[in-house]
Order: sequence, then structure tokens, then C-alpha cells
Amino acid sequence: MVVVVPQSSDLRPFEILGATKAVDLESALSSATYGPVPDTVAIAADLYTSDERIRSGVLETLAENPTTIALWGENVPSELDSRIVPLQHRLSRAAQVFKSHALAAAAAPATAITATESFLTGGADTLRMRGNLVSMA
Repeated sequence: MVVVVPQSSDLRPFEILGATKAVDLESALSSATYGPVPDTVAIAADLYTSDERIRSGVLETLAENPTTIALWGENVPSELDSRIVPLQHRLSRAAQVFKSHALAAAAAPATAITATESFLTGGADTLRMRGNLVSMA
């Protein structure tokens, strides 16, 4: 798994979750070549709304590529309403433990790790993903 993060980011939380490579966000956004199209792109909704380059890239990806887009967080723009659906992913007990360690490594506020995560998804694999996830629609 490749993560794209701001240059000064602590990579330990991502490594706990299985990241094998980190790419600087600004370098990735300013690059003329993007490399292979990823299977899945996961992005925080607030980053989508705050950065026009990311918003344009997500919209382009949804329109043109066989990529699944997953968003989490609050305030997802209504422009995506017809392109994404709310889903829940059931976490195994092991995944819950890994998530708690990653959050601790990120010095994130202590919150209860639940058996499900809610997010929004759209793109090529949305229908396939629905077989493994619980639709909230």
C-alpha cells in the first residue's frame, strides 16, 4: 500500500496499517506523470473540500478510471451525492487492534474502536464492494 502524505508526516501510523511506501503530497500533486492508476484511493472529506487539485483529481478519477474512491469524515460535498454511496466495513478483532495502535502512534485522541467503520465509496468497484460491506443507503 502506498500513502500520499505531507512531507513532514510521521509514517509510523501508516506502517502499522501496512503502508510500504510513502510519497510526498505536494510532489505527487505537482508531478506531470502519475504512474499507474491505483485500484483504490481513500481520502479524508475535509482534504477533498479544501484542495482544488485533489477535488479535480477525484472527480476525474470517478469519471475516467477503473478506480474505487473511498471518503471518510464529515461534510462530504453534495456534488458527490449521485456518485458515492454510504457503506460500513466490518473490522476483524485484529484490524481493531492494529487501528488502535496506529491511532496511538499518531497521538490521535483516544476514541473507542468499534467493529464497523463508516465511509462513502464510488467508482468502478462500488457494486463489488457492496457484496463485502453493509450498505447504509
